Amino acid sequence: MFLGLRGRLLKLAVAGVAVTLGLFTMAVTTGSASAADNPYQRGPDPTRTSVAAVNGPFANTSVSVPTGYGFNGGRIYYPTDTSQGTFGAIAISPGYTALFSAELAWMGPWLASHGFVVIGIETNSRNDFDTARGTQLLAALDYLTQQSPVRDRVDPNRLAVSGHSMGGGGALSAAIRRSSLKAVVGIAPYSPSSNLANDRVPTMVFSGQADTVVTPSYATGLYNSLPATTESVYLEVAGADHGFMVGRSNPVMIRTMLPFVKMFIDNDTRYSQFLCPLLDSSGVVTYRSTCPLLPPAPTPSNTGTTPPTTPPVTPTTPPSSASEIVGVQSGRCIDVPNASRNNGTRVQLYDCNRQANQSWTYTSGKQLQVYGNMCLDAAGSGNGAAVQIYSCHSQTNQQWNVNSNGTISGVQSGRCLDVWSTANGAQIQLYDCHGGANQRFNLVPRT
Repeated sequence: MFLGLRGRLLKLAVAGVAVTLGLFTMAVTTGSASAADNPYQRGPDPTRTSVAAVNGPFANTSVSVPTGYGFNGGRIYYPTDTSQGTFGAIAISPGYTALFSAELAWMGPWLASHGFVVIGIETNSRNDFDTARGTQLLAALDYLTQQSPVRDRVDPNRLAVSGHSMGGGGALSAAIRRSSLKAVVGIAPYSPSSNLANDRVPTMVFSGQADTVVTPSYATGLYNSLPATTESVYLEVAGADHGFMVGRSNPVMIRTMLPFVKMFIDNDTRYSQFLCPLLDSSGVVTYRSTCPLLPPAPTPSNTGTTPPTTPPVTPTTPPSSASEIVGVQSGRCIDVPNASRNNGTRVQLYDCNRQANQSWTYTSGKQLQVYGNMCLDAAGSGNGAAVQIYSCHSQTNQQWNVNSNGTISGVQSGRCLDVWSTANGAQIQLYDCHGGANQRFNLVPRT
């Protein structure tokens, strides 16, 4: 499918139509709390008119983001009001070959005016696929909450992702990898690397009735792969093509996406009246949802800007005999490509074959050895750092904790082994530990 898709996208670009893939996904958290006990509620009581407004009640401004933080810079939009505490935040990616500044920049002021902090990213390459865009969205949220000039305005416990087309697929990829996100919104999302079977984040999927790039049937198939337990909404916009939101607002998207993110990011049940049932069906061909769309109520311990305390992961003592390291999500083994013994060879997932290049021994020094003298080695300590083999030494970048929840974390970095997809050849990297299925492995002794 991708070759045909790419061809159609490039034709659109040549024609000067900035309708390239750009799906936007958002994370949101809703609760059954009333206005009196919901610490996240922001803004006046919503009305049918207010949810359809491009300009909400909050004055807002923006600041540019430089490159060098795992994505290619971008822009942050935020409310100027400092009297109401912190705000939830949304990271947004453009589509294939597209720029956020040209495609989705209108979404920044719109969402900021309704009480959200928004970071719109430019991608490292305009040809990045969904998994790479997902990694960059997560890096953008990390920058926003930890290093950005507005970090004190953001609640790091209430974060979401969004995007258009390939960017929408990136948002879905990010949600699968970081289940603590509150919502994801995909607009005409293209997700070539995975389905949504492991998506536990409240998910909204938009499609366009006249979209010939990411067709309604494709978007429906993606939506149908969601677990029944995941809160979700699917909406097909009448007459809409692939770029129905490119460079301009769309009234159907505005009046439905805003309630969804308000419900799940802000736990604001005042907005449920617009989606459960759908209050205004004009311009809508198909609408499906898991109404009443009510996640757990907010807890007082998570109302501030400090992430909630989580119990420490207890390292376990795995068997000292040789084992295969098998991914829980993929069922495939951590593998040294082509049985290479060269320093710096990056490890990958591959079908388990019981060969020496998939045989790992966990030592008393916390090393994972292969071939008896080569060790699993982190080439860096940051998110996205390559994991490779290297001649064994005593440094902490070759020491690993094999934890009771199935994750394997680096002693030096504290980050976990992580894989972007389940396919043969998917490379292993370091990433912030979240305990998702793509970060969990079983050490299976070789007998």
